[in-house]
Amino acid sequence: MLDYLSSMDEAGGKNVEFPLISFEKIVAATDNFCNSNMLGQGGFGKVYKGMLEGTKEVAVKRLSKGSEQGTEEFRNEVVLIAKLQHKNLVKLIGCCIHEDEKLLVYEYLPNKSLDYFLFDAARKSVLQWPTRFKVIQGVARGIMYLHQDSRLTIIHRDLKASNILLDKEMSPKISDFGMARIFCGDQLQANTNRVVGTYGYMSPEYAMEGAFSVKSDTYSFGVLMLEIVSGLKISSPYLIKDFPNLIVYAWNYWKDGKIEDMVDSSMVEDCSLDEVSRCIHIALLCVQDSPNYRPLMSAVVFMLENKTNAIPTPKQPAYFVREYEPRKASDNMESSINDASLTTLQGR
Repeated sequence: MLDYLSSMDEAGGKNVEFPLISFEKIVAATDNFCNSNMLGQGGFGKVYKGMLEGTKEVAVKRLSKGSEQGTEEFRNEVVLIAKLQHKNLVKLIGCCIHEDEKLLVYEYLPNKSLDYFLFDAARKSVLQWPTRFKVIQGVARGIMYLHQDSRLTIIHRDLKASNILLDKEMSPKISDFGMARIFCGDQLQANTNRVVGTYGYMSPEYAMEGAFSVKSDTYSFGVLMLEIVSGLKISSPYLIKDFPNLIVYAWNYWKDGKIEDMVDSSMVEDCSLDEVSRCIHIALLCVQDSPNYRPLMSAVVFMLENKTNAIPTPKQPAYFVREYEPRKASDNMESSINDASLTTLQGR
C-alpha cells in the first residue's frame, strides 16, 4: 500500500506520511457501512459517519468500486491533503486500500456542507450575514493558500457550495480535491482534453477550451460569492425572473444600485448593505469573461479585509446561458453532478 501511494506522488515529495487505517477498523466505525450512517453521495461514491475506535467522530468516503475516476480521485486526495495544512481545508485523518476498496477518512464536520443550508428555504435563515461573510473570507483564504502560500500551487477545479464543509462554529473548510491539479515551478496555466468540474462554476475558457489556471478557481469563487449573497443557485436560472443567469442578475442590480433587491430575503434585515455591495463588486471582478481581468486570490482577500480601499470597476458580462444539450460521455466532458448547466460564450 505504501509503494502504491508513493508512486502516485506527482510532486516528487519523499517524506509524505500517509496515515493508514485498517479496513476492519473502518467497517467497525461505520457499522459495516450502514445506510443509517450515510451522510451523502457524490459522483465518486458515498460518505458515511463513523466512530473510529469508539472515540473519534469521522467521515468516511467510500469510493465506487472499479471506477477509474475513483482511483484518480483517491490519488489526488491522499497525496494533496497529506501535504496541505490550513484551517480552511478539510483535514485527512487516514486512508485505506483493501482489495478493490479505496477509502478516505476525514475529520467529521457536524454542520454538513454550505449548500445544505444555503439552498434550503427552511434552513437558510441559520446563515445570517455575519456567518455568510465569515464563510466568504474563510474560503478566500483557503484558496489563496492553495494557490500561493503552500509549497505547491494547487488548482482545485471544483469549487462549489457542496464542497464547502462547515464545522461546529460554521467556519468553512474546502473539501474534495479529487479533481485538483498541481502546478510546479513557474507554471501558470495548462490545457486538458478532459474537462472536469461543475457547469455554471466553470470559467468560460475552461468549459469551452479546456484551459485552466488559478484564475479558473477565482471565477468559481466569484460564482460562489454571488450564491452566498443571493441564496440562489447558479445552476437554476429559472429562479431569477427576466435574467438569463445569476451573473447578469447581479450585474444589473449592482449597476443600478439596487443591492437590497438581490440580497437573500432570509437575512435582508440583518446585513450590512455596504459589506454586501462590496462582496458583489468583488464577485463581479472574479467572474470577468477574460482571466486577465480577474484578480488573484491574494488580491481578493485584501479587498475583502480592507474595506476602505478602492476596487476596480468590473466590465459588463458579455455572455449568457442558453439551452444546451450536454455532451455525451465520449466527448471527454465530465461533471461532478448530474443536474448541470453550461455557461456558453456568445456575443451580444
